[in-house]
Amino acid sequence: MSDSDDKQQRKDAKHKAAMQKQKAKVDARIEEASLERGVAVLVTGNGKGKSSSAFGMVLRALGYGMKVGVVQFIKGKQLSGEEIFLRDRLPEVDFHQMGTGFTWNTQDRSGDIAAARETWEQARRMLADPAYDLVVLDELTYMIGYDYLPEQEILDAIANRPREQSVVVTGRGGGAALQELVDTVSEVKDVKHAFRAGIKARRGVDF
Repeated sequence: MSDSDDKQQRKDAKHKAAMQKQKAKVDARIEEASLERGVAVLVTGNGKGKSSSAFGMVLRALGYGMKVGVVQFIKGKQLSGEEIFLRDRLPEVDFHQMGTGFTWNTQDRSGDIAAARETWEQARRMLADPAYDLVVLDELTYMIGYDYLPEQEILDAIANRPREQSVVVTGRGGGAALQELVDTVSEVKDVKHAFRAGIKARRGVDF
């Protein structure tokens, strides 16, 4: 056996031992996770991809034949590719959109609050209905940050939803109380963005 073959065998053996050790840790954690219920997930942070992550979970749930509801806050009248697909190809998804546009465009606090209240009623209805397996509340964090909706009312609706129902909340911030309430918090970090280099938003990528 050549020296190179011997080194490769030792490298392979070391890799196998490390992977076996890692697998044992993962298997132990899986074994410890015995609680069966829906989860609450917050996808936050300054980076791009929060809503896209939530729509990925929508497709995942639909793959298992689950009932899904999506409520979007803040989003403007220009639908994204995901939204167009839901509207045109997936009528089984209960999809509602605030549709007033971004607050810096409307510049109408009273009108935004009224629209938020109306849209929240759709979300609250879903959160109270055990028929929904997954509810996505896209950009809901802004409703808390701008004080458009009562924070405690949102927290209570999420906390008291049906046991088997999962909920995904997206948007920057959201506050310490929401982060404490949910089961999983993922932060999307803004490292670099094409927009700052003068590159226009791209259909099929950015919207």
